Amino acid sequence: MEYEEIKKLMDDMGNSKLSSLDIEFPDGIKISMAKTVQNDISVVTAERITPTVVEIDSTKDKKQKEESLETITSPMVGTFYASDAPDKPAYVKVGDKIHKGQVVCIVEAMKLMNEIESEFDGEVVEICAKNEEMVEYGKPLFKIKKECD
Repeated sequence: MEYEEIKKLMDDMGNSKLSSLDIEFPDGIKISMAKTVQNDISVVTAERITPTVVEIDSTKDKKQKEESLETITSPMVGTFYASDAPDKPAYVKVGDKIHKGQVVCIVEAMKLMNEIESEFDGEVVEICAKNEEMVEYGKPLFKIKKECD
């Protein structure tokens, strides 16, 4: 048995759930391997446990805030571009006020540049896609705090 074969056997043993292995080959070579098992036990006492009520409330508030946001999603599969050229600034950035019909980005599909327009007035709260990132149909591109009519 070659060194590389033995090394591979040892690696396979290390990655398996077996604790020991004995092999006897027809040519009389015997290989025995055993793993030492470490029992890492951690004890959690009642003194270390802290209430998480604050975290639950903040999660609830975050969900309520997200529910009040509108999402601009990708209408197609393609590549997201924040601007119409690499050397130009992005159409919008976080904090910008946008208007219905305003171009917010481009999604390139099949070598066609498709301008994506806002469907409502509001403020950009989050940009969910990165420049030159592949986007799927329905993927959120922007989160917008919609202005009340």
